[in-house]
Amino acid sequence: MVDLSWRRFVMPPVHPEGWRFIAVFAAVTLLMFTLSKPFGFLCLIVTVWCYFFFRDPPRAVPAGETLVLSPADGIVSKIANVVPPKELEIGEEPMTRISIFMSVFSVHVNRAPMSGKITKMYYRPGAFVDVSLDKESENNERQELALETKDGKKIAFVQIAGLIARRIVTFVKEGDEVQAGQRFGLIRFGSRLDVYLPKGVAPMVIEGQTAVAGETILADMAGKGEPRKGEIF
Repeated sequence: MVDLSWRRFVMPPVHPEGWRFIAVFAAVTLLMFTLSKPFGFLCLIVTVWCYFFFRDPPRAVPAGETLVLSPADGIVSKIANVVPPKELEIGEEPMTRISIFMSVFSVHVNRAPMSGKITKMYYRPGAFVDVSLDKESENNERQELALETKDGKKIAFVQIAGLIARRIVTFVKEGDEVQAGQRFGLIRFGSRLDVYLPKGVAPMVIEGQTAVAGETILADMAGKGEPRKGEIF
């Protein structure tokens, strides 16, 4: 049964990764209140923001082995045909890349886009520039992952640190079996997730659309046809 109580909106669950940051922010807030009430209230606002940044709400994951789900909350910022990261060894043919931009107000817990086996992972240290600048962000810190479904289909997804983000956290390793919608990582604080779809798989989202991790369907691996079109009002 879906929880529609006030706690879901006012005090959502928090991912364990966030508690130490919340504790530090709260301690600084208490200290500031002893020194200056205005600064104390300012720190209190920042502490509340930190709490909501690490929120980890439950998600209703759509059933369907061929569905590709959004791995992140945010805005579909770009859809393009791009060669996948060579380190993942999934070929040199261009794939459809769907980029999802997460602001500092988005839920930052990332979820697996499909069920399958993590066949390859590659971590690349790098810079921290604005992830909305596509060419400039190519050298950003990132964690690349390749996944193979039980019927042999391959996709890739990449966590990219942004201008403010300074830490990519990944909970899985090569060889792990994951379920669609399963939590596999997070990024602190504001960043981008890219999903690479095989050639011929049409996106079911459009640029500018809001995506929800583990719920929004990006594509159907069994579906053929033209990418969806739409308008932004």
